[in-house]
Amino acid sequence: MISHKIILLGYMGSGKSAVGLKLGQAFDVDFIDLDDYIEQSEGMTIPEIFKTKGELYFRAQERKCFEQLMNKSKPMIISLGGGTPCYYDTMDFIASRKDDTAFYLKASINTLSHRLFDEKSKRPLIAHLKSLDAVKEFIGKHLFERNNYYQKAHYEISTDEKSIDAIVSEIRKKLA
Repeated sequence: MISHKIILLGYMGSGKSAVGLKLGQAFDVDFIDLDDYIEQSEGMTIPEIFKTKGELYFRAQERKCFEQLMNKSKPMIISLGGGTPCYYDTMDFIASRKDDTAFYLKASINTLSHRLFDEKSKRPLIAHLKSLDAVKEFIGKHLFERNNYYQKAHYEISTDEKSIDAIVSEIRKKLA
C-alpha cells in the first residue's frame, strides 16, 4: 500500500497505461489514465476534442483535470499523456508536491515507433504520418523537445525490452 500519488510520464507508447494498471493492482490503489479521465469529463474522445475544439483547449482541460486528480486526498497511480509534462508549469507543480513521486518511463525511438505505427489512427499527433520512417523522425524531434521536461521526474526507468512486471518491480524497489 502507498500513501501518496505516483505519476507516470513519458512519450506516447512508453507503457504508462499498462504499467499504471499493474502498479495500481500491486499497491491496491486506483489507477487513473489522465486521457481516459479527460474523455469522461468532456464526453468525447481525445481525437474528437482535438478536431472540434483544438489542441489549446485540450491542453487547458488536461491541466484542469490533472489538478483535480492531484487534489484528491487518496493515494493513486496517475498516467499522464505524453505532452502533459510540457505544458504550463506541470513539472514544477509535480515537484512542489513533497509526498508524490514521478517516474519517467523512457523508451527508445525505435521501440516507440514500432509500438505506435500500427495504432497511429488513435493518436491525433501522428495519424497523418504515412511511413515508419516518418513516425521515427517525428518521435525523434518530439523527444528532443520534450526531454528537458521528462528529465525533471524523480526517477527514470528504461522500458526497452522489459516486461510490464519487470518495470513494476523496478518502480516498487525505488519506492521501498
